[in-house]
Amino acid sequence: MNARYDCFCKLSDLVGAQESLSEARRHLHRFPELSFQEKSTAQWVADQLEGWGYKVTRNVGGHGLVASLKNGEGKAIALRADMDALPIQEETQKPYASEHPGTMHACGHDGHTAMLLGAAQQLAKTKNFKGTVHLVFQPAEEAGKDSGAQQMIADGLFERFPCDAIFGIHNHPGVEVGTFMFGAGAFMSASDTCYIKVKGKGGHAARPHQTVDPVVIMGSLIMSLQTVVSRNIDPLQTSVVTIGTAHAGSVSNVIPDTASLSMSIRSFSPEVRERLEQRIKDLVTAQVASFGGEVEIIYERGYPVVINSVAETEFARQVAVELVGEDKVVSPFGPVTGSEDFAYYLQHKPGCFLRLGNGTDSALLHNPKYDFNDQNLSYGAAYWTRLVERFLDAA
Repeated sequence: MNARYDCFCKLSDLVGAQESLSEARRHLHRFPELSFQEKSTAQWVADQLEGWGYKVTRNVGGHGLVASLKNGEGKAIALRADMDALPIQEETQKPYASEHPGTMHACGHDGHTAMLLGAAQQLAKTKNFKGTVHLVFQPAEEAGKDSGAQQMIADGLFERFPCDAIFGIHNHPGVEVGTFMFGAGAFMSASDTCYIKVKGKGGHAARPHQTVDPVVIMGSLIMSLQTVVSRNIDPLQTSVVTIGTAHAGSVSNVIPDTASLSMSIRSFSPEVRERLEQRIKDLVTAQVASFGGEVEIIYERGYPVVINSVAETEFARQVAVELVGEDKVVSPFGPVTGSEDFAYYLQHKPGCFLRLGNGTDSALLHNPKYDFNDQNLSYGAAYWTRLVERFLDAA
């Protein structure tokens, strides 16, 4: 390794901060707030940052914050953490479990925020960089549409806080703690949602021949939709169609008038995305008509594909190798079929969204037993600090 790199942040520099980082993360975990409701979270985060000397701009795109620190003239870098929680009842039984019933940090945004706060404090203390760092604390990543990233961009994020590149991290259950994962190009999928309402003709369960049974139609659709990917998309192109809800009727002896289902659709290219939408609409329309029913289809486009730029991804990977060694860096990694509104930032600026292992025994994301692994806090804070120092190298 280049000896000049010895002046940049190391894991050992953050060992002493582990306890305070854990306290911060657990505070955030105890008081989660849903998308568009992160007022108290944003206030608490802003107070910490202002105490360390950052210029904090509040209410950017809702409850979003941008904390800026300038040290001389030079380039500018942006780092992003998300702050919102999910509408899930926590089942971890941890002493710092959510005190807000039906709301929990089941995706690790408490950890993402705490890691960036750790880096913020270290950067303010050492100022081992030349240029400007913008720390973006984003609301409403879980919104699915009209999200925090979209609203912050619409509120002039990149005009008000110019940067040369932007970076973000998401934890990744199932991979060893402290393992960094990278992928250039299409890294995380686009996410779309389809709502289907089947209209039949209800009646008595004993006289099905006098009805148009929407339950039977829905059952047929559930099976047929499984062929959309397997028989319409190139096997070398990753895509997913998952039916998440199916509802019909209320009692056993009545055939209802309507039935409904909804599905999540994931893809990694514009062509496949278009193909999936058209085939789903065509299949559903024809299938329902073949049973004598009618259908309403609402197809909503969600987050686009996360496309990491090549140069920034390679730079981010090199920083990770310097910090933790080649054996704890996986590249290329992916594709990841989850979705992220970080994609919108990458439509405006070059950058990289990477993954950080949350442990092989971690519960899955969006699970009521999930918890962010506090061992990652020093890894993330040290990584962010070193990334800034390397990007804004004062040498």
